[in-house]
Amino acid sequence: MTEPRLRRPQFSTRAPRRSSAMPELIAEPVRRFIDAHQVARLATAGQDGEPHVIPFCYAYDGRHFYFVVDQKPKRQTGKPLKRIQNMLENPQAALVIDDYADDWSRLAYVMVRGTTALVEERAEYDRALALLRGRYPQYRAMELRFGHNAMVRITPTKVNAWGKIHP
Repeated sequence: MTEPRLRRPQFSTRAPRRSSAMPELIAEPVRRFIDAHQVARLATAGQDGEPHVIPFCYAYDGRHFYFVVDQKPKRQTGKPLKRIQNMLENPQAALVIDDYADDWSRLAYVMVRGTTALVEERAEYDRALALLRGRYPQYRAMELRFGHNAMVRITPTKVNAWGKIHP
């Protein structure tokens, strides 16, 4: 007996535009938690459904999360980075920002699900890069350029916060 084959979903590579009338997904205490952390974990999957999770540096502008493919050494294969390849095949992604403590009453996390898109406008790229450089001094020393270092925008569609998120 053979197992039924799952059909691969078809994905769009364009992130939906968020209406200015759309209510804020991220409450102020959660925003402070996001801003207080320096690293998150990013989960992507391509059309094959194979999960890929990495730590990453981010900036949040109140509407979108951003990250840039920076100059840290990466494995050179001649192909796009796995996270970028996955996003082009499947724009759905999730990120987790968390606190762990041996005292489990202090555990907390924020999980954001959303859609990804490459930043294709110079003005948005420059704004996001300024936010990233404001959060990470290491980026100030790197030559990061529009058209050379890919910038990704994650537009939240669902946000879950749990645990000791301080008001």
